[in-house]
Amino acid sequence: MNIVVCIKQVPGTTEVKIDPQTNTLVREGVEGIVNPFDTYALEEGVRLKERFGGVVTVVSMGPPQAEAALREAISVGADQAILLSDRAFAGSDTLATAYVLSRAIARIGDYDLVICGKQTLDGDTGQVGPELAQRLGIPFVAYVSKVEAIQDGQMRVQRLIEEGHELMEAPLPCVMSVVKEINVPRLPSLRGMMRAKGAQIPVWTARDLDIEADRVGVAGSPTRVIRVFFPQRTRKSQMLEGTAESQVEQLVERLRETKLI
Repeated sequence: MNIVVCIKQVPGTTEVKIDPQTNTLVREGVEGIVNPFDTYALEEGVRLKERFGGVVTVVSMGPPQAEAALREAISVGADQAILLSDRAFAGSDTLATAYVLSRAIARIGDYDLVICGKQTLDGDTGQVGPELAQRLGIPFVAYVSKVEAIQDGQMRVQRLIEEGHELMEAPLPCVMSVVKEINVPRLPSLRGMMRAKGAQIPVWTARDLDIEADRVGVAGSPTRVIRVFFPQRTRKSQMLEGTAESQVEQLVERLRETKLI
């Protein structure tokens, strides 16, 4: 089976900096890592290839330095990788990102399954997976914790819900997002690192994907960051005096005044 795994390179730090002019992430000088949730998607793609055969293609949309994330993906078992990079993509929200990814997957053509991590560390929305499925016109299954079987054009999976697990079936092709309970990502092997070092990673631009300019970047993003700020926290305190009984009465009165009781 042919599997497409979507990954993203995110800042490898909790001290995220925002450009005050554009309200976008400052990536210059910040080490990038593969989004942790995407490592589980990648591992599951490789495991499914080992179970059922086929090819794992990893796709990432980002700046040129995102190539490092794709080479890491190849080092742990992906067969090939494609970087979607163009200045026109800068500032894209999840909807615009899903549009670009869908165009790339459509160009890849023959695929049975698309796997995403459940969310990214920087955006934390969990929206790209379902939006991608909608763009491709195929089913979507969220929070997959185990792939039980794939046969006769159907996939049977367990998905994590608040009350436990839910057993679902979906026809292929489909998109699924996975949770960290699904597996334990492997470390790259020496052979894998050597193969990744010499791998040719094509870069697809907006022209290659026949992208409509008004559907990507800031212009094609219906949601945008208007302002980024840290909330101001203030505290007030008041000392209660008198006997213990008097302090209790004063406290009750204060709570009544603030309508907390």
